[in-house]
Amino acid sequence: MQPAPQDAIYRPAPRILDLASWIGDPVAPADFPETQLRFRNQRAAAEVGLAGLSDAEWVSHMGRFAPLPDNLPQPLALRYHGHQFQVYNPDLGDGRGFLYAQMLDGQSRLMDLGTKGSGQTPWSRQGDGRLTLKGAVREILATEMLGALGVNTSRTLSVIETGEALWRGDEPSPTRSAVMVRLSHGHIRIGTFQRLAALGEAENMAALVGYCLGNFPGPVQDECASPATRLLDQVVERMADMAAGYIVAGFVHGVLNTDNMNVSGESFDYGPWRWLPRWDPAFTAAYFDSSGLYAFGRQVQAIHWNCGQLAVALRTLEEAPPLIAALNRFEDHYRAAMARRWCWRLGVQPRGLEEDTALIGLSEKAMTDSGEAPDAFFFRHRGGRDQAGGTLGEALAAYEPLPDTHAYWDDSAPQSLLIDEVEAIWAPIAENDDWSLLEAKIAALRRMGEAHGAPPPPAGHVGKA
Repeated sequence: MQPAPQDAIYRPAPRILDLASWIGDPVAPADFPETQLRFRNQRAAAEVGLAGLSDAEWVSHMGRFAPLPDNLPQPLALRYHGHQFQVYNPDLGDGRGFLYAQMLDGQSRLMDLGTKGSGQTPWSRQGDGRLTLKGAVREILATEMLGALGVNTSRTLSVIETGEALWRGDEPSPTRSAVMVRLSHGHIRIGTFQRLAALGEAENMAALVGYCLGNFPGPVQDECASPATRLLDQVVERMADMAAGYIVAGFVHGVLNTDNMNVSGESFDYGPWRWLPRWDPAFTAAYFDSSGLYAFGRQVQAIHWNCGQLAVALRTLEEAPPLIAALNRFEDHYRAAMARRWCWRLGVQPRGLEEDTALIGLSEKAMTDSGEAPDAFFFRHRGGRDQAGGTLGEALAAYEPLPDTHAYWDDSAPQSLLIDEVEAIWAPIAENDDWSLLEAKIAALRRMGEAHGAPPPPAGHVGKA
């Protein structure tokens, strides 16, 4: 079983204030007509000492954004640039969100409270700074499913309905509004570095590198390497592991722009995501991704490309050769992460990189030939069971199963989260304010996570901040 989250006392740690003069803009949250609490993630709240808040206190801090004790005195809308669909855009930044608190969790990791839908900022451009309630529900589902499948992801901490009518081109409108809070291990993006490089702010770039090395510590490839090279080494390993997590989960993020890449290696910001109905490298999530740039099978390439943009930005501080060497380690990190994550989801003990990689290839071929959904494939073959012969069956027979006693594995079918089910969960909320299907799905996904057991630790991290 997955270990229970380690409860923590509230320990404020507003370390971003050391960078506040150039990394963001102080902003005020929107004054919403209503603040109706819709989702409160007690499990995540316990990890940062916030589980004891009353509902009224929760709404005050998560919906009205009253400062938490000894924390940021005012929210910061972070500044960044980024490549959007690989086209550089200097006109970015937190346009409907902000960072408003930092604290340590039970493992002494620095954690951020960041928002989505909290109002306009200097970076909103023509946007209203709001979030639809349906978008918030989709964020809950994405983070719960990803967490259950072992992906290093932000958590949806809070959703509060705000009583405004929003007009959107991709939802029946007017539609309901919400403000969401995510709990995340940092909000420093590749695009944050790109902005400093574009502006030639070498001193601030060095300070940001130091901030990331200090607050997101990772393994050191070379003790003699520069801080910039050490950071890139760690980010490359984290991003390779995140890419493997997506593939093993059968997940398509949809918008893998550099402003959506957190250098802590934690996946976040879920818009037009999808899970695979079948093993299809060409499957896309975003209706506006007409070229398939971020299709399921191109996500690894896209994430590697994004790491390259971080390397380009870090040229502000370092010569090219050590950065290129760090970037070139991505493929080896990815192969190792795929092997350990694939075996974990399949419920078998790894047998070595070469043999595990061969097992992945046989599994992919079996799914491609049969059209079976990845969720069903992993469930049916969990621990090497239901071997139907052939080369895949022969390969699985050599693997030792992990101990599995959870009743989930006796269910008639696995949990999944295809788009039809998402719409079915949303429909009673929209029509009758009935949240029971969502609540039941969250419970079912958490049960699935318990059945899978503790996932492989996120790569590229070591020690405590």
